[in-house]
Amino acid sequence: MSNLPDGSMSFPQIHERTAPLTAADQARIRMAAALRILITDSFLSTAPNENIDAAIHHIEAAIREVSAEGTPGSAAAESHFSDRSPFYGAMNPISMPMVMSQDPSVGEFGAVIGVGTFTEPYEGPPGHIHGGFIAAAFDEVLGMAQSLTGRPGMTGTLSIKYRAPTPLNTPIVYKGWVDRVEGRKIFTKGQSFNGDTLCAEAEVLFLSMPPEMMDMLKKGRDLRL
Repeated sequence: MSNLPDGSMSFPQIHERTAPLTAADQARIRMAAALRILITDSFLSTAPNENIDAAIHHIEAAIREVSAEGTPGSAAAESHFSDRSPFYGAMNPISMPMVMSQDPSVGEFGAVIGVGTFTEPYEGPPGHIHGGFIAAAFDEVLGMAQSLTGRPGMTGTLSIKYRAPTPLNTPIVYKGWVDRVEGRKIFTKGQSFNGDTLCAEAEVLFLSMPPEMMDMLKKGRDLRL
């Protein structure tokens, strides 16, 4: 991490894993994958009450197994952002996870492509994704796109235009890129597609952070652990 002349920070590695996954990391990835299935299946289940009660018994036992009560620290806080992201983090059970890639041919910094399939727990209109999750996915994809400038920041404003309903259980392609940079302001744009259908468009303004902001956020998190 380094400071830039305007007081913002350069840390493009925030979205890039630099250390190999450990055995503990791999175990958490397997656990998150199993939990994703449980979340969706429990949401859709029409099993009889006795099956539900039996499942609750096993879930409560699993909670006791993984409980970190009395153990300092947090595995989530200590993990890399790319592992804990709520949209593409393999260790996060509420992520799809989205598959992220880059297209260096777009603009000055390149574009970020995110492909995700939202299941029934993300439903808003019948059979389609809740608009709030659509907006949050744009924030994540464009957040990665703005980090390609080397001076990423936090979301200032986020504007969405919903063009067509976005279906569940269908791969949705998000594309985001940097439109321009003005001092600490990073202006980004994005689109999402279901096949050839434009589902939504986004414009997000990010504000590069001064070094003390990141330190404050980390300290606040650590105090809550």
